[in-house]
Amino acid sequence: MTTTERVTATRDEHFNLTSVLYHTLQEAETVERYIEDARRAGDDEAVRFFEEIQESDRQRAERAKRLLAGRLAGGGRS
Repeated sequence: MTTTERVTATRDEHFNLTSVLYHTLQEAETVERYIEDARRAGDDEAVRFFEEIQESDRQRAERAKRLLAGRLAGGGRS
């Protein structure tokens, strides 16, 4: 049993997926501010760059949610 499992009573893979999901969603929110800043500055190239990052974050978050849901439902790994 790892430290995380002992302290939280949560399996490491559940904790890790939850952590990735949380941090990915936080980044997407932060990047939204960067997009707004770039728009105000008229920097279309930066806007596109930040939008690409945000889309990647959305995809990563959705994948983490699916993985976590499957494990919590007892479906195992997919």
